[in-house]
Amino acid sequence: MKQISTILEFSTLRQGLVEITHEVTDWVAEAGVQEGLLTLFCRHTSASLLIQENAAAEVRADLESYFARIAPEDPAAYAHDDEGSDDMPAYLRAALTQVQLSIPLIDGRLALGTWQGIYLFEHRRRPHRRSIAVHLIGA
Repeated sequence: MKQISTILEFSTLRQGLVEITHEVTDWVAEAGVQEGLLTLFCRHTSASLLIQENAAAEVRADLESYFARIAPEDPAAYAHDDEGSDDMPAYLRAALTQVQLSIPLIDGRLALGTWQGIYLFEHRRRPHRRSIAVHLIGA
């Protein structure tokens, strides 16, 4: 059994979904593991990870709009605003999604469905550098 891990870094430009599937699959291919389990962990409290439909841009836009509605940037709604009006809504959006994903590896490939992609979901308005811890175990 082999274990490999690293930290992948991603730059975000704004709030929204950033597809990271290609970077992750490239790293998995370099690892040379055929069967196993990949774990991704977002090391931030104002960003998260999703597996989501990756063909229609409207899906991503609708998801972003939905989260803006359920966790709006309303300064009157929250006590916490240490880093601005998008601070507390970012924490709420991260709490409603997930910071960790597990994806099986079968025949050297991630077992994602045809229309599934891996996304980093940036919940803050300004650009950030985000770190994703990646761990692969298998043979």
